Amino acid sequence: MSTSARTFFSKAERDEIKRAILNAEMDTSGEIRIHIESICDEEVLDRAAFLFKKLKMEKTELRNGVLFYLAVDSQKFAIIGDSGINASVPEDFWVNIKEQMRTKFQAGEFTEGLIEGIKEAGIKLKKHFPHHLDDINELSDEISFGK
Repeated sequence: MSTSARTFFSKAERDEIKRAILNAEMDTSGEIRIHIESICDEEVLDRAAFLFKKLKMEKTELRNGVLFYLAVDSQKFAIIGDSGINASVPEDFWVNIKEQMRTKFQAGEFTEGLIEGIKEAGIKLKKHFPHHLDDINELSDEISFGK
């Protein structure tokens, strides 16, 4: 049975997720976005990379955007960072975050898993991309939805 990406999270849950993004971005100049779809018919990292460009996430000044991508019916998800992040962090930078999220997702705790991943990303990004007084929010904090 197909789940609509737009209704997978309730309005209250979407508000919690957005708050987590806002809180994480208070400590880092990194830009965090969430994109949710029902189906991913291809390799999940390929789809996330396509959406990263489609959402113009590579347009940040420091190339420090992060996309959390979820395909709810396909039970796939990915975290993808821009080239500025990838040039500054170890290769396994996202592994622990992804494993924490996977554990929550397997327990059916999707909101908690996503919020935990966002918080952890903010903490980790702070070390490499601290928040500056003149920092501006370069990307929307709204959750975007696809097919």
